Amino acid sequence: MNLSLTEEQVMIQDMARKFAETELAPVAAELDETQNQTIFLENLAKLTELGFMGLNIKAEYGGVEAGTVAFSLAITEIARACASTAVTTSVTNMVAEVIQAIGSEEHKQTYLPKLCSGEYQAGAFCLTESGAGSDPAGMKTTAELDGDEYVLNGNKLYITSASFAGIYVVWAVTDTSAPKGKGISCFLVEANTPGITVSKAEEKMGQKASPTNEVSFTNCRIPKSALMGGENKGFAVAVGELAGGRIGIGSLALGIGLAAMDYARDYLTERKQFNQSLSSFQGLQWKLADRYTELEAARLLLMQAAYTKEQGLPFGKEASMAKLFAAEKANIACYDALQMMGGAGYIKEYPLERFARDVRVTSIYEGTSEIQKVIISRALLKEVS
Repeated sequence: MNLSLTEEQVMIQDMARKFAETELAPVAAELDETQNQTIFLENLAKLTELGFMGLNIKAEYGGVEAGTVAFSLAITEIARACASTAVTTSVTNMVAEVIQAIGSEEHKQTYLPKLCSGEYQAGAFCLTESGAGSDPAGMKTTAELDGDEYVLNGNKLYITSASFAGIYVVWAVTDTSAPKGKGISCFLVEANTPGITVSKAEEKMGQKASPTNEVSFTNCRIPKSALMGGENKGFAVAVGELAGGRIGIGSLALGIGLAAMDYARDYLTERKQFNQSLSSFQGLQWKLADRYTELEAARLLLMQAAYTKEQGLPFGKEASMAKLFAAEKANIACYDALQMMGGAGYIKEYPLERFARDVRVTSIYEGTSEIQKVIISRALLKEVS
């Protein structure tokens, strides 16, 4: 098996790393503290100019056709510097991929160039509701056909980038009499459509610069042509696209974990206790060895999932394994890195407390770690049924 990256993949990884180091890292702490949307959106615009909002989108629609492996590499490098920027980049790519996968040719020609060019600052993925998080089939938002229009009513929670996204991918029940999960459809809804209300950004523990909002639809009328993938066939689409999103979030978690461990490793070589460098203590050396080994394993799982997806093969189990392992091990890495720095790790002067806050949600969104275990175990049992 050849694990070497292609020339294009290396180029994209290097470009993402350099951008993260020069543009994102210097302002990450300020964004965490102030949530300055001007700086945040300026950096997103620069990433868009470099092609990072359409990494797996065909060139004819304005993308760069770099593939899923390149996408994973890029998200990891961006997350090393700013998790808020990384999650917005990941979700926007996911929205673009949904449109490319199931949208009509008109949808693709109309909306993908706007996402890839930055005319739309981001895309939003509207699936979660108050009673439909880990169980999205239980959603209550409805879309009722009225002549040549659908009328949307309902509320979506925890929507990344909702306050400045140009386009929403929205799931709603179109057949209330169908069995649970069978009557759901997927729609493209422009952000300026009357009947949409976006709440103020939630006050979050981490990833603070990336706004997370509630989106309400009240008698929101959209054209019949906004339907994607066929009526009552949206749930399977959601499940499939979430699998791709898990590669992005796993890659994000890996980036935060690596940033935390790299910072702590440097600190250990500089800090002295008992007249010797902290790096000379075996207990700390073993923590380094364990955490870096686990993060490398996470990287390989992510590459396997990304490569499998890129080949057009079923990748749901692989994506869940990668996301589960990367998120859990990155959480441990951040907390161990903070512990290795002692009291300094707990002080805002250093980035460890931010890394620890930013990484925590990676084991929750795009499917909790517990849900990933359900998905993995079901896939394993199906293989022998």
